[in-house]
Amino acid sequence: MDLASLKKNLKKDLTELKPCSVALLADSASQMLAMALKGWAIEEGFQLNLFEADYDQIPLQIHSPSSEFNEGMYDFVLIHESSEKLLDAFYKLDIEERRTFAEDHLTKVEGYIDNIRQKQNTKVLYFNFAEINDSVFGNFANAVDASFLYQLRKINLELMQLTESHKNLFLVDISTLQNSFGRQFTHSPSIRVNTSIIFSMEAIPLVAKAAIDVIKACMGKIKKCLILDLDNTTWGGIIGDDGLEGIQVGNLGVGEAFSRLQRWAKELKKRGIILAVCSNNEEAAAMEPFEKHPEMVLRMEDIAVFVANWDNKADNIRYIQSVLNIGFDSMVFLDDNPVERKIVRDNLPEVTVPELPEDPAEYLTYLQGLNLFETASFAENDEKRTKQYQEESKRAKQKMSFVNEGDFLKSLHMVGTIAPFQKMDFPRIAQLSQRSNQFNLRTIRYDEQEVEKLSTSKEHQTFTFKLKDAYGDYGLVSIVVLKKEGPEALIENWLMSCRVLKRGLENLVLNALVDGAKKLGCTTLKGEYLPTAKNAMVKDHYAKLGFIRSQQENTFHLELETYQNKEHFIAIEHA
Repeated sequence: MDLASLKKNLKKDLTELKPCSVALLADSASQMLAMALKGWAIEEGFQLNLFEADYDQIPLQIHSPSSEFNEGMYDFVLIHESSEKLLDAFYKLDIEERRTFAEDHLTKVEGYIDNIRQKQNTKVLYFNFAEINDSVFGNFANAVDASFLYQLRKINLELMQLTESHKNLFLVDISTLQNSFGRQFTHSPSIRVNTSIIFSMEAIPLVAKAAIDVIKACMGKIKKCLILDLDNTTWGGIIGDDGLEGIQVGNLGVGEAFSRLQRWAKELKKRGIILAVCSNNEEAAAMEPFEKHPEMVLRMEDIAVFVANWDNKADNIRYIQSVLNIGFDSMVFLDDNPVERKIVRDNLPEVTVPELPEDPAEYLTYLQGLNLFETASFAENDEKRTKQYQEESKRAKQKMSFVNEGDFLKSLHMVGTIAPFQKMDFPRIAQLSQRSNQFNLRTIRYDEQEVEKLSTSKEHQTFTFKLKDAYGDYGLVSIVVLKKEGPEALIENWLMSCRVLKRGLENLVLNALVDGAKKLGCTTLKGEYLPTAKNAMVKDHYAKLGFIRSQQENTFHLELETYQNKEHFIAIEHA
């Protein structure tokens, strides 16, 4: 979208949009960027309550206790320091001072983050640096530690390393943006000289989108599943007509384009994105390349749900959604056929359906440019997700052979593990809080630093629940945080992966919470449901578990003295 379109968004009715509080601090004029940020947020279904600091006041706003910035509380703080201002500062130094320029700048950035975090619980988005080659050393700048290009590249590297120790820090990748579009597109010397605006008017929407993408990911607005059509999308040609030998895939000609797309999809799968197939084909023919073609990158074990028939693709995607139990807005569907794309868009408007280029050679570059799979976390067990959904498909088939629900649950031989928050689980706990939208009673998001703080809090009691059964290991699937409030124990956060619904885990969790609340010396367990656009499925969660609805809306209480443990079919292990 261009600036004019983003500006039009500001005139829309925002009453139904969820607010998000953001502070923007910049060393250059930021009014156009602020407008673009607001416009993109509306486009993505939420609104920004934006504080925009005055021009070039970053240190003052952050470090002064009486600053306008420090009077507010924010969900996100955006800090943009420009390469141009860095260059100005660099030229004021002598040769020896230039050699430590990167380290000195990182110390300053770390001071920003620490100061902000001491005053409020927020996430900091820092814009990394677009490269400027001042041509003082030419190509030899890469070998001279006193050159600006050397120090600038070092800053970008050390910013990445800084995110490892500061889990509330996220980078907005301006460097990659410039590499993709070129400096002549992203920056305008004339605009900078005349207005103190760093980016070109054409680039500002792209910069704003990059920041909004990170905010969305932190808010849990992420894509979880990539659904692939097959003929002329995953491979060239039509398997039903051309046969196994006739389809195009591999290292020759246009086949290379399809192989590159498959390789990218496989990397997404390793990162935790679920891969599914939705194709109009005979199932046996559609599976054959995955099983037999020597140059296929994707194999059947990479696909969580495989649907190949002659039914309407929108209906088939509905089936895929029912198996995966994720929101339609978490799904991306790729199809080369514009008619099929329109059918899915018309029937399932929440599904993202990219308008693929006509030339398959351009598929991958186009898709990578959309940045559909932004994330705010990564856990090592993410690549196991496909296997877990394949196991879930087997459970679904097993369930069909039982008439009695209890008998089916017994046949799974489930084992649950209960433990407090532990360091090795911090990444997964943070990720689960960021990803879970449906079974999420209060929709509280954590980063790893917040998880660590909860694990040592004397005011809180933390729980993790892991589950495995005869078909496989679900891993960590639920977290709960209790907070003592006098005689009451507030369930501050209760969220659970939808993959384990109807397994009886809710009963096991509640039994554990009652025991935990009693250990805190509480007599009542208090639950709260804060409605969102996505968590309606747990609207009556507490009522179903026997809590009494309070006069206060969406608040529930459970008396511990009369509580009887609820039945489940899960053997319990305590870590």
